[in-house]
Amino acid sequence: MTTEFNGLLPVPHGDKAQVWIVGSRDQVLHLINEFYVKKIASDPCGICEAARVKFTPIVPAPFADGKYMSVLVR
Repeated sequence: MTTEFNGLLPVPHGDKAQVWIVGSRDQVLHLINEFYVKKIASDPCGICEAARVKFTPIVPAPFADGKYMSVLVR
């Protein structure tokens, strides 16, 4: 990855690990839901939407035509 692309990421850089999900829009949404069910993305409030706060919005992947992406920041 280039420094220029890293500057475009909507997540802060630092010591936090990131999990990138890239695929069709349905695949990305399905994996976000699967991460919630398997408690990879914890839901401390007991509300499904609270877990999704840790994921960036689903956006078109700038490096793959026709694919979408989301990033889980832990």
